[in-house]
Amino acid sequence: MLARTLVKKLPTGARAFSSTCARNAAEVKKLGVVGAGQMGLGIALVAATKAGVPVTLVDASQKSLDKGLAFADKLLSKDVAKHRITQDEADAARALLQPTTTLDDLHSVDFVIEAVPEIPSLKFDIFSKLAEICPKHAILATNTSSISITRIAASTTKDPNDTSSSSRVVSTHFMNPVPVQKGVEIISGLQTSQETLDTAVEFCKKLGKIPSVSKDSPGFLANRILMPYINEAIICLETGVGDRDSIDAIMKNGTNVPMGPLQLADFIGLDTCLAIMKVLYEETGDSKYRPSVHLRNMVDAGWLGKKSGKGFYDYQ
Repeated sequence: MLARTLVKKLPTGARAFSSTCARNAAEVKKLGVVGAGQMGLGIALVAATKAGVPVTLVDASQKSLDKGLAFADKLLSKDVAKHRITQDEADAARALLQPTTTLDDLHSVDFVIEAVPEIPSLKFDIFSKLAEICPKHAILATNTSSISITRIAASTTKDPNDTSSSSRVVSTHFMNPVPVQKGVEIISGLQTSQETLDTAVEFCKKLGKIPSVSKDSPGFLANRILMPYINEAIICLETGVGDRDSIDAIMKNGTNVPMGPLQLADFIGLDTCLAIMKVLYEETGDSKYRPSVHLRNMVDAGWLGKKSGKGFYDYQ
């Protein structure tokens, strides 16, 4: 369902948002992004180019920051070369990206989006710190693709009855690659306030995205549907139902998707696919979400897909 429509009926635990949400949404004048990897950098760049807001980009590794900003320069140069933006616009967007290795530099943001690896303990630790560092009005968003928003929100306070911090937690799950994909999932935790949800929806729309709302359930919508599809394709490869090329070809040519499930897994990252399948399996207890043995083995081998140079395909 899209943010511009009035949702008349939602499953228990989901929230409604309508055309009136803009009146309830707080203005975002400064953004913080935690994590300068592929997703975090993409979110920061889109915020700078589409919404024109200053972005404080935080990563504990200076090397990751340097790599991310170099990639941003490459993307901006490509957009200029293709006449999508002018050089002045590219320079202005680049100037809005302020890198730092210090989380404390998020003390003045209105909205922060965490985009670190899918490790629950890491996210919980970051959100407990964000609740202390960020202004009391700031929205605390996560880009998690599978971890419970309610659990992440609970990490912001030691008193479950004090929702001053947890009510500001929401998920803005962007799709990869962020500059290209229009969709973004907005997921509320049990504690999330309506104003927080409305602000998240409106801000994502300013980024040129099309928001969909999801219940806080393992995998949410996108990955609850997508990851079992990818996992089953890997099981088909593992058990000899078909070879790599046949599996990808039938899905590309038979269902009109731009790439097959194995190639898509490589682009997402096999470690990410495994992490999400583990969450689905462990939190639902349903055997249909059991991660493929072959997927586990490939991750153990360090064959993570495109980002490592080798996955189901060779990228070196």
